[in-house]
Amino acid sequence: MDLFLKKDLARVVAEANDPNRDEAHGGGLKRSLGAFHLTMLGIGAIIGAGIFSLTGTAAANYAGPGIAISFVIGGVLCALAGLCYAELAAMIPVAGSAYAYSYSTMGELIAWIIGWDLVLEYAFGAVTVASAWSGYLLSIPQKTFHIQFPDTVLRFTKGPWETIKLGDGSTAYGWINLPAFLIALVCASVLYRGIKESAWVNNLIVILKVVIVVSFVVLGIGLITADNLVANPAATGVAKLVPPVVVDATGSHFGWGNGGVLTGAGVVFFAYIGFDAVSTTAQEAKNPKRDLPIGILASLVLCTILYILVALTLTGVVPYKQLGVSDPIAVGIDKIVELRGWSPMLQKSFTFLVKLGALAGLSSVILVMMLGQTRVFYAMSQDGLLPWFKKTHPTYNTPHIATVVTGLFVAFASAILPMSLVGELVSIGTLLAFVLVCLGVPILRRTNPDIPRPFRVPAPYFVGPAGAIACLWVMKGLPGDTWLRLVIWLIIGFAVYFGYGMRHSRLRNEAK
Repeated sequence: MDLFLKKDLARVVAEANDPNRDEAHGGGLKRSLGAFHLTMLGIGAIIGAGIFSLTGTAAANYAGPGIAISFVIGGVLCALAGLCYAELAAMIPVAGSAYAYSYSTMGELIAWIIGWDLVLEYAFGAVTVASAWSGYLLSIPQKTFHIQFPDTVLRFTKGPWETIKLGDGSTAYGWINLPAFLIALVCASVLYRGIKESAWVNNLIVILKVVIVVSFVVLGIGLITADNLVANPAATGVAKLVPPVVVDATGSHFGWGNGGVLTGAGVVFFAYIGFDAVSTTAQEAKNPKRDLPIGILASLVLCTILYILVALTLTGVVPYKQLGVSDPIAVGIDKIVELRGWSPMLQKSFTFLVKLGALAGLSSVILVMMLGQTRVFYAMSQDGLLPWFKKTHPTYNTPHIATVVTGLFVAFASAILPMSLVGELVSIGTLLAFVLVCLGVPILRRTNPDIPRPFRVPAPYFVGPAGAIACLWVMKGLPGDTWLRLVIWLIIGFAVYFGYGMRHSRLRNEAK
């Protein structure tokens, strides 16, 4: 029994372009996305909870104003993986992302592991962001307009494992996170309707949140002061941004190493999660060989530039020690309007718009994460490893069964699971996918050197291993209980594979 059967790469590429395959295997996906749509999908997935929350936490606890350098490091790490994704996506233009690439490089069992692992990134990623969306929605009436809700209403904004603060100052457990549940269903309904319609909704949301982010930078960059930005006057050059090492009751932090800029890079790395979702739409791209690399790399570059500008503006306007809150951008906006002398009404209006932009940004992340999950399910079902999900809607040309299952899963999970629990699972799942993609590039350069590569990674035998090592380095810093949950999740996956997937594998049955 060969657990590492590999797909013939030439056949994979030929099947992706075979119009008869659609009818033979349950319908097909419609090619309707250009480079612009793919770039916007990437930005839609990347800019979200990271820029609206992680920036402040990483600055206050680890890097100070040097958080801008952390974003540069995180961007470089993602660029290594992004280059590998770009080569494989252009060379193997099929739905399924890292799952499809692993099937041709490392065999079926590894492909199953990575496909099952991608559920952690996409489905649980959507769960995490839906929970954050609920928190931002509640903050608008409570913090911006100072509206107090009855305790019964508040209990419908948190799951049964999360506590809320009641009107009398006491705490209690929530019942169900109803806003998170509803936003997941709304996003699923948009995806059910069609990929082109989903892309246009995402485009509008992306434009709104980018306008908000750019407005923050434009309004605040002229208010940056050296008192806030220079954390170490004795240093020279960019080292002035990095606070010196401090040892206190919480341990050693700041500086360049562990507990400082490098740790900050590990934290903000997760703000980049999502660019790889572009590769899951390969079978819906008009010209995947050209457009997929553009979408992946352009979204990464644009978001990295925005992240660095926001980090510099935020820490230059507000002392970094004040940014360890859940809504640091809102803190920055309050300081900007205060320094500019705006009226309370104008201040409240602008803060409302920023939070509205945050809601829009989080919505687009949910949309793209769920999009990626449905396409992974579609690809695995096409190969026989999962049932049902290869069916596409006769009118909308979307994998409607996969969309319904994903939407319901995300809705119910976000309604009851705490964000902190699923957030770390998303991180470790994403990093594992990145490791295998980075290793896939040098492997295919050796095993299939003559396959046309519309986009080629420069120095592949350096970039691929370097990207894998960098991702493993970040994984190493995750808590032990997160690794334990990953192992349990993979054990469940093995049970599904050996109980169903291996017996129904299209490749395995053809080899008999």
